[in-house]
Amino acid sequence: MDVLKEFFRNGRLLTLALGHFMVDSYVGLLPVMFPLLIHRFDLNLRTVGLVTLAYTGMGAVSQPVFGLVADRWGTRFTGLALAWTAISFAAAGFAPSFPILVGIALLSGIGSGTFHPLGAVTVRSLLPPRGLNMAMSLYVTAGTLGLAAGPLIGVAVFGLAGIKGTALMLLPGVLIAAYLVLAMRSRAYAVPRGPRRRVAAAGALPLIPLAATVGVMASRSWTTVALQAFTPTWYQHLGYQPWFYGPLATTIILASAMGAVGTGALADRYGRRAVIVGTMVMSVPAVWLFAAFPGVQGFLWAVLVGSLAASTAPLMLVLAQELLSARAGLASGLIMGLGFVTGAIGVPVTGAIADRFGIQAALFSQVLVVLITIPVALLLPSEPFLARLREREAAPVERKVELAHAGGGGS
Repeated sequence: MDVLKEFFRNGRLLTLALGHFMVDSYVGLLPVMFPLLIHRFDLNLRTVGLVTLAYTGMGAVSQPVFGLVADRWGTRFTGLALAWTAISFAAAGFAPSFPILVGIALLSGIGSGTFHPLGAVTVRSLLPPRGLNMAMSLYVTAGTLGLAAGPLIGVAVFGLAGIKGTALMLLPGVLIAAYLVLAMRSRAYAVPRGPRRRVAAAGALPLIPLAATVGVMASRSWTTVALQAFTPTWYQHLGYQPWFYGPLATTIILASAMGAVGTGALADRYGRRAVIVGTMVMSVPAVWLFAAFPGVQGFLWAVLVGSLAASTAPLMLVLAQELLSARAGLASGLIMGLGFVTGAIGVPVTGAIADRFGIQAALFSQVLVVLITIPVALLLPSEPFLARLREREAAPVERKVELAHAGGGGS
């Protein structure tokens, strides 16, 4: 509760969360734009999907780059990144041709790719480690809620103004961005250069825990995105109507948002590795039930899948930041960018399985993905290991080298 009070009393944190909501709501708006774009530019479904690919793809691949920018120059540009995203997205509705629209989507994706790592590093700098898991979960949850609210916002703005309704998204984005620019103009929120130089001198990176963190994040993203992507088509084949399977897919997103807050609180109490491994073990039956028993009960399985399989992304983000504490921006960019990329790659793989064996079999295959990942999750760094890593940060270079040769495990 103390962390919640501290979060909601901190104007910068609240504004960052609102900014995250806005940036991710643009992603949720894109599918609602598709019918308008198809009519305006005479497109097919495959071609119109290039808009989403341009936006999310550019956002994903650019995040590590802008994470390095945050490590070097600080995060004072967070507000400008949000303003760039808002302005470029607003311009999308006025594109005179489809190629120009794709170009605008690429530019807007750069803004998204800049905001995410800079925002995550800023959250880390504004709160002490004591409640960081909970704070990061709240920040990530704001983005998830924005993604879920995007389609609803899209129905409203495009209903009012047609495709040019993108302009209505300009004002809230620019207002939030302006506050961030003013609030952060006097502080760089940069990682101190001293520790970065000492880590570089020691030449020691916790490769096994870091690889495990990346692997678990990739697995979690694949499962979550695959279930969200194929649930509507599966239920349509089963004879259900959009009013049923639309809310069902949204339930997974909303449950992941609520679950993220819960797992953040549990991680502050019991440690991140314990919570991540525990939720992975419990998500095995959750995913199996979702695939095995479709129907009205699917809403219950969707809540379980969302709150278990999709809720630990903030914990993975904080783990990566601690493992690469001198490169927290790069760590943030890698982890969050990886989430987009893994989902983009995993969905076609799952789709290929669905084409050959059926959608239900493809969803069952995600149970195997989770099972394979559980042993990998056991290699995640424990709290004592992270404590030793923090001690290494403060130790002389010679001592760091000694610890590097002696350490490297995840226990």
